[in-house]
Amino acid sequence: MVKIRLTRGGAKKRPFYHIIVTDSRNPRDGRNIERLGYYNPVATGGEKRIELNTERVKHWVGTGAQLTDKVATLYKEALKGADAPAAKA
Repeated sequence: MVKIRLTRGGAKKRPFYHIIVTDSRNPRDGRNIERLGYYNPVATGGEKRIELNTERVKHWVGTGAQLTDKVATLYKEALKGADAPAAKA
């Protein structure tokens, strides 16, 4: 089964996650099929929290891939962010 899930990176106490497409049998940080974006839970200031290619997510879901719970939440958040007008600083 193909899954869209998070793989961890970053330093100790500073997590950074890539959103990837992989076979569910692969280990968390193992081989992946495609990288769709990233999630930075400790983003501050001008750093982006979520960067996600929503068109590719739609493609993979259409071919039978399943989103994990966290990635589904991030996907909804990314869709909201894409619809909202850019804030001026």
